Amino acid sequence: MRKRLLIILPEAKIHKLQIGGFRKSFREAPLTATTLAALVPEELNFEITCIDESVQKLPLEKSFDLVAISIITGTSIRGYELAKHYRSKGAKVVLGGVHVTLLPNEAVKHADAIVVGFAEKTWPKLLNDFCNNKMESLYKDLTQHFDIVPTPKRKFQKANRYGVPNVVSATRGCKGLCDFCAVPAAGFGWQKRAISNIIDEIKLIKSKRIVFNDVSMGEDIQYFKELLKALIPLKKKWGGLVSTKVFKDPEIIDLLQKSGCTYLLIGFESLNNSSLTSIKKGFNKFEQYTQIISELRKINVILMGCFIFGFDEDDKYIFEKTVDFVNKYKIDIPRYAIYTPYPETESFKRFKKEGRILHEKWDLYDTQHVVFQPKLLSPKELDLGFKWAYKNTFTISSSFKRTINSGKNFFITFAGNLAYKIYVKRLLNEQNRIYL
Repeated sequence: MRKRLLIILPEAKIHKLQIGGFRKSFREAPLTATTLAALVPEELNFEITCIDESVQKLPLEKSFDLVAISIITGTSIRGYELAKHYRSKGAKVVLGGVHVTLLPNEAVKHADAIVVGFAEKTWPKLLNDFCNNKMESLYKDLTQHFDIVPTPKRKFQKANRYGVPNVVSATRGCKGLCDFCAVPAAGFGWQKRAISNIIDEIKLIKSKRIVFNDVSMGEDIQYFKELLKALIPLKKKWGGLVSTKVFKDPEIIDLLQKSGCTYLLIGFESLNNSSLTSIKKGFNKFEQYTQIISELRKINVILMGCFIFGFDEDDKYIFEKTVDFVNKYKIDIPRYAIYTPYPETESFKRFKKEGRILHEKWDLYDTQHVVFQPKLLSPKELDLGFKWAYKNTFTISSSFKRTINSGKNFFITFAGNLAYKIYVKRLLNEQNRIYL
């Protein structure tokens, strides 16, 4: 009898549309579950089910032999609840993901086994051990094996549940050292795939539109330029995330246009250079933002500009100042976050030492809730300012004025702004957001 394997991504409270039982994410499809499915050795003959709880209903009453749950900090509490549920039904449970790597001693209390670090070699070994009744409690590998990561098994994913279903990875990790980010805290480093492998995978995707899910795909500028050149003959439309660093190279704008880039997400983070330096993102320079925005508009690239509130230099005026900037320079789709010191990061350790961590309710470590004591604001002032910024940015009037001049992209950018209005409504209605 075939062993039944369930791979779960717990509810992440992402921006989504829900009509009855149908849920659709406004974001790109995650690759974690489909990649884990691709790493399952064929000879083990598992019956595989992949569930992204953010857009699918979990089979809570069904029995499985092995349940694998991948968690980030914001989904860890839900992941532990699901682990308890499936263990009570007789399943063995494995926990993995960045939160497990950050806090293995916490995670191991909730599972039969945990995977720390990368899964390319440990996951197949764990599965073999499980089938031979000798599964261990810890599988750990912090060595990069990105070159052997297989093409995700997209057949296990409901493509119609995502705004962007066709996702590809070119690089993994980041060379940055941002003090709040889990990537450097987990020691993930940075690695790139062979460009030929990336192109071969993209050729298998029938859609004209793809997105790269890389944390920062332009860390190696020469590699990035070679990738863009390789994309040109494919005539695909693509989007992804880059840092402001890539725009220091004069060839980038031309290559973005020729390669089919349609949108970019850029973490501007702050309008204050001192704040940027303090979080170790000093390569961002406020004075360069308007030039980057202008250059992208010239080549019709939709800009998703991200800003963070709650830095030590932020006072009560930062919210209006940021919204004014967003509207004045017509950032197509702005996104706001609250400064969140993830566990084991430099900022978390510093705030812990200073007595500024309000709580360790991990489900609220999602960049949308205040989890620490700001320096120049009260927690409530930070939360109210954050909500004010979202509310005033995504009024119909502001959204229209920001997007009306985006040419052929108008319907996409305006629709994107309307989608955020759904999130704003949920944000403003949420109760008990501050935990002291």
